Amino acid sequence: MALLKDKVVIVTGAGRGVGRCIALEAAKQGAAVVVNDLGGDETGEGGEIGPARAVAEEIVAAGGHAVPDGGSIASWDDAQAMVAKALDAFGRLDGVVNNAGILRDRIFHKMTPEDFESVIDVHLKGYFYVSRAAADVFRKQMSGAFVHMTSTSGLIGNFGQANYAAAKLGVAGLSKSIALDMGRFNVRSNCIAPFAWTRLVGTIPDNTPEMKARVEGLKRLKPELIAAFPVALLSDEASAMNGQIFGTRANEVFLFSQPRPTRSVHASEGWTPQSVIDRAIPALASSAVPLDRSGDIFTWDPV
Repeated sequence: MALLKDKVVIVTGAGRGVGRCIALEAAKQGAAVVVNDLGGDETGEGGEIGPARAVAEEIVAAGGHAVPDGGSIASWDDAQAMVAKALDAFGRLDGVVNNAGILRDRIFHKMTPEDFESVIDVHLKGYFYVSRAAADVFRKQMSGAFVHMTSTSGLIGNFGQANYAAAKLGVAGLSKSIALDMGRFNVRSNCIAPFAWTRLVGTIPDNTPEMKARVEGLKRLKPELIAAFPVALLSDEASAMNGQIFGTRANEVFLFSQPRPTRSVHASEGWTPQSVIDRAIPALASSAVPLDRSGDIFTWDPV
């Protein structure tokens, strides 16, 4: 049985890569799809509707239903228009996959305000804009599902990605807040940190042997392998999952922990700076989180 039969979903950044695969799989599972893609390059510059139109035409040619959308998720007005397009074309909206993204990687002490703000505008503000536009529809119909793409660059850490990491960790907080605020309306919100070779990942510098090995490993991770999980999360059969953070890598699926206290110290007389140095820091040090990068945690080959 088609998991998304009679449902309507928006997939952002769906003209290429992971987004395209999600849009195609959603259509295969019976959904009508608004295929959104600005058509810009990896940094978000330029743009034309060709990629979105091509994917929509591919879905229609296969017997499905789709319309292209070339709006920018970093625009409140474009996000509103995107949701309106779903309603005008198909009469309803049941799911949103916030997948669109850009990269402006740069070591922190060389990162410019524009590098930082442009990534925040797309990944964090943009995901909010699209989600907020859809929220009004979901609330009125008392149903809906969000899937947002986060990243281990934010959940764990990575070099040269302060802008991207800040945005993607913010996405995890945004998703959890949506889940808490909109659960009363039977609306779910979850995150996925996907591992896949895409145009964006292809911009990662590989100027050291370690980075070259990492990039070569990533090339084996086909975007087609990502699509099944977000499509499943959009379905009614996944209603038990809300406010969670998942990871997908080749044939692996992960459930991530979320921050909770791991150790505490108490001073009945209160703390002074010196007592913090003498007592609190030594007591907590053994439980401190190592300064890991994503590659330090995911050290095994994908299967």
